[in-house]
Amino acid sequence: MDRFSAIRIFAQVVESGSFAKAAARLGLSTTATSRHVAELEAHLQTRLLNRTTRRVSLTENGQAFYGRAVQILADLEEAEQEAARAAVVPRGTIKLTTSHAFAVRHVAGAIAAFLARHPEVKFDVSLSERIVDLVDEGFDLGIRIGGTGSENIVARPLGETRLVACASPDYLARRGTPRSPEDLEGHNCLTYEYLAPRNLWRFRDAAGHERAVRVSGALHANSGDLIAQAAAHGAGVVLEPAFVVAADVRAGRLVPLLQEFAPPPLPVYAVYPSRKHLSAKVRLFVDFLVQSFAGTRDWDVA
Repeated sequence: MDRFSAIRIFAQVVESGSFAKAAARLGLSTTATSRHVAELEAHLQTRLLNRTTRRVSLTENGQAFYGRAVQILADLEEAEQEAARAAVVPRGTIKLTTSHAFAVRHVAGAIAAFLARHPEVKFDVSLSERIVDLVDEGFDLGIRIGGTGSENIVARPLGETRLVACASPDYLARRGTPRSPEDLEGHNCLTYEYLAPRNLWRFRDAAGHERAVRVSGALHANSGDLIAQAAAHGAGVVLEPAFVVAADVRAGRLVPLLQEFAPPPLPVYAVYPSRKHLSAKVRLFVDFLVQSFAGTRDWDVA
């Protein structure tokens, strides 16, 4: 028995939902497809699939084996594509989604540099602060700050940033400077729609203990740039990623607060639906992002 072939056939049966559909996709007979899976089950000495006249479903052992098998197949395919990459010319359109704030500051330049190297590639970029379902909405790639948003995607780290509490010098002169996270309960805190939960800000003290504070204020928005600019004009306190507020901090329009209570860093990821069948253009762009952002120190305010 060719175990790799049997594993590929088994995975296709699971993904197709039936032996007949898998056989058609693989160019095999239904009988041959069924035999390969039966031989794999015999080799493993366990039943992987429950079979009925209308459909197949995974057993508990089959579910566990399928998860590992898909990863093995993906790793093998990735290794093969890596070996052949030098001969591949990327072409076509990359559908990308990311947040407006990060795209304008960091992704736009990376896209321009990538296009200069690969003129046969095009980009279709959608900017959204919400977490987009890549599969349902037809995106090849997303760039996300914080969580990846799904267990069914591959995430490659690009770096990290951190949340920074800050306010303008004018606001602090009027309202005073908070010395502890709990002091924020008496301040006008400008809240962001996609920082969940939006009215609970989390900090961490020097001992590593979380300090969660319920905040409120006169402005709530789904744009981090908007509330950061409102804060720079004296409206209140914001808790925003460093890359959003860095320019205003450096210019003195915003002052970092509670730095000894900084929350844990936020990872920045490139995310895509699956390593399996990942196109050359997307793979190369993700590699390019990893290399381009490697020297970016924390997208920090310093």
